[in-house]
Amino acid sequence: MTSVELSGKVALITGASRGIGYGVAEALVARGDRVCITGRNEDALKAAVEALGVDRVIGVAGKAHDEEHQAVAVARTMEAFGRVDHLVNNAGTNPVFGAIADLDLNVVRKIFETNVLSALGFAQRTWHAWQKENGGAIVNIASVAGLSASPFIGAYGVSKAAMINLTQQLAHEFAPTVRVNAIAPAVVKTKFAQALYEGREAEAAASYPLGRLGVPSDVGGAAAFLTSEQSDWITGQTLVVDGGIFLNAGVG
Repeated sequence: MTSVELSGKVALITGASRGIGYGVAEALVARGDRVCITGRNEDALKAAVEALGVDRVIGVAGKAHDEEHQAVAVARTMEAFGRVDHLVNNAGTNPVFGAIADLDLNVVRKIFETNVLSALGFAQRTWHAWQKENGGAIVNIASVAGLSASPFIGAYGVSKAAMINLTQQLAHEFAPTVRVNAIAPAVVKTKFAQALYEGREAEAAASYPLGRLGVPSDVGGAAAFLTSEQSDWITGQTLVVDGGIFLNAGVG
């Protein structure tokens, strides 16, 4: 890590002690960004910081939907690095697997608090702390579940649909200073998504035209692009990163 030149840019990535968030952090650190990562588990967060490189990464533990945690994470990023150019809203939850018809509404509230309201809260805070006057980019990690009906993960899908619309709203309001885009991955091999493929990975991957499930670096590469100068004329868009699974729509 120490051989990589600093890019001068700083990113705040939520839910990044493992999985997709960690993959995004790896990609941004590899190009020279300094990064603040957040996560609920302090030990896992510390291990991630050490693996990514303590010379350019800090961690702030807390729950993404906690407004006090949001304030502390942004403040710590500004204190450590003096700026926050990029925000990647990755923190998410899906505590239930089943039909939505009889789902406890308190569970739905929890899903929306973590998946949608936390993204808005972090966006508001990074906007006022740095981006409004200095520019930058926001990337929201949505899901293909937000683009169509998603049996058994319906509340999660509805929350990700809301996140996609939130992306468009923020892109409109924050332009021309800040670009806001979303990434909608299909199944990525993480602990979070294990229930969707564990014990049947080959079967699950067989339906993907590219022949495999995603890995965190697939999303990391997309996030690196959407926070780079190469995407300077892209905003309000949702980039589907799905191994081609949507190509199967309508095929019997």
